[in-house]
Amino acid sequence: MAALAGPAKPFLSLNPQEEAKFRKEVTQACRRAQKEKEKLTPGVIYVGHLPPALYETQIRAYFSQFGTVTRFRLSRSKRTGNSKGYAFVEFASEDVAKIVADTMNNYLFGERLLQCKWLMPRVLWYIPFKKPSYPAVKRYNQNRTLLQKLQMEERFKKKEKLLRKKLAKKGIDYDFPSLKRKPLKGVSSFGSTPVCTPAFLEKRKSEAAKINVDDEDNEIVFKQPVPGVKEETQETQTPTRSRKKRQRKSNQ
Repeated sequence: MAALAGPAKPFLSLNPQEEAKFRKEVTQACRRAQKEKEKLTPGVIYVGHLPPALYETQIRAYFSQFGTVTRFRLSRSKRTGNSKGYAFVEFASEDVAKIVADTMNNYLFGERLLQCKWLMPRVLWYIPFKKPSYPAVKRYNQNRTLLQKLQMEERFKKKEKLLRKKLAKKGIDYDFPSLKRKPLKGVSSFGSTPVCTPAFLEKRKSEAAKINVDDEDNEIVFKQPVPGVKEETQETQTPTRSRKKRQRKSNQ
């Protein structure tokens, strides 16, 4: 009896053959209970009046200084992809989320007063923390094929046609550049050559006569003397003047 005496075991299996398996299950259950005790309840806050120049990485890095940020979502427009000015931040601890909401409420941030509010768990079912599967900006800036570009062009032309009809119906005389390509005016080398009929020849003669009449208009022409001619005339005039002077002296 003394040999059987000893410290009592906390848990004993009814089947001695499954003692090792029973101990393993008990230890796992104890670990799960300890983790559940240490597990924190997450808390979510609403952040409004955000400056439009801030992006997800900047806002997440700023709020990470208060505690561990598990999830974050900045609301963006589906059409343009621009920020709507509010976001949702989830912290690992609910107590930290409450402290951040009280501290950052009406805080001056980028020339704006932030609006922070702690959200109760019963209103969190509609907040989408998942990222958009097909962002609007990516869809707008994607590389399109030739067929997609032609389809876009056809849609734009239909919208333009409807807009012109609406303006004409309301009596608004407004013109704007069109997407439709206008044919270039010019003589094509592959076009048909004109037939030399008497009427065609008469038309050509009348056009040529009009051009001649325009060329024969009386115009005033200013003739400028050539410098070389002036020098020659001066040289020829000098001896005649000297002869006249000599004759006058001889007569005196």
